[in-house]
Amino acid sequence: MYIHIEEPTETISKDAVKVWRISNTIGHLTAILIIAVLVVCTEMFGWYGWIGIVLYILGGMLVLSSIFSIFIEPTYLQNTWRYRIDHQFVQMRRGKWQVQHTLIPMEKVEYVRIEQGPIMRRYGLYNLEIGTTASNHIIPAIPAEDAKQLKVQIAVFAKIQDEDAVEGAKDA
Repeated sequence: MYIHIEEPTETISKDAVKVWRISNTIGHLTAILIIAVLVVCTEMFGWYGWIGIVLYILGGMLVLSSIFSIFIEPTYLQNTWRYRIDHQFVQMRRGKWQVQHTLIPMEKVEYVRIEQGPIMRRYGLYNLEIGTTASNHIIPAIPAEDAKQLKVQIAVFAKIQDEDAVEGAKDA
């Protein structure tokens, strides 16, 4: 039996790119600073020569990684993230080359919550986390009003599905 399920069409906020760039910049600058301090320690304390070489290689790899995750990845993620929420399913789809399409039945939803860090607070964004028995799934960077509305909507849909299952069990 084949059920036609509409593809997800909702997009995450355009401000997600700014949030991810700021967050990735902070993380990579911290890592580069740590490697720089270790390189200075290598020179000052006369550590083995191979340690300095390894640190320079790690530093170079980190710079390349930071270029990708600060300038390329946020735009790519924002352009490819899609989600859809209806009374039957929560759908999440992301990726262009390797597409991940997750479909969560409403009867499997155990909890839903929204969370916001300090950078996201500045841009008025939330991450929406949907928990099931086996795992949790996050829809990132949703505007505040939409996130609050979706949280309530998922909770209502999941509760309705749960009540239907309980009534079916009583009738059986």
